[in-house]
Amino acid sequence: MRTARITRKTNETDILVEVNLDGTGRYEVSTGIGFLDHMIEQFSRHSLIDITCKIDGDLHVDQHHTTEDSALAIGQALTQALGDKAGIGRYGMAYSPMDEVLARVALDISGRPWLVWNASFTQERLGEMDTELFQHWFHSIAQAAGITLHVELLYGENNHHIIEGIFKGFARAMRQAVELDPRKAGAVPSTKGQLGG
Repeated sequence: MRTARITRKTNETDILVEVNLDGTGRYEVSTGIGFLDHMIEQFSRHSLIDITCKIDGDLHVDQHHTTEDSALAIGQALTQALGDKAGIGRYGMAYSPMDEVLARVALDISGRPWLVWNASFTQERLGEMDTELFQHWFHSIAQAAGITLHVELLYGENNHHIIEGIFKGFARAMRQAVELDPRKAGAVPSTKGQLGG
């Protein structure tokens, strides 16, 4: 079973994250930030990765620590569940339409974290969530999971549609990348014989 459980407690957040890479997209998410819950739920549903993400964070300060730590813990869980990454697709790419919006997400589970972000918002908040934190969430998950991640808004105007399209595209790309390819016969998808390092 490609599963993982991460617990993390600091003065800023108390987190439990569980993932199952071979799931059906079941989720149980409670971060204290409604819009962030909605986006992590979208990621789970469309990647078919089962996710539990429960956080008690210092929201009386602001949303930064909770947002960042949710991504770090999910990224660490993904890395742990992938193990040596033998047999995975490794690469994933998705075009994600959401009404008038079209987003493109491409990624490589390379062990070399990098984020290229070409998207912006015209609102400071969606629901109660600061829109500047979306880029930071993706930066944090790329770092923790060792993903080279390219996110691009091709066009669109509605801010809710923009970020939902991006999360759904990320989910579909991750689904491709973590799925086991029977033709690879359990080999690590790299001529080096390992990913990262």
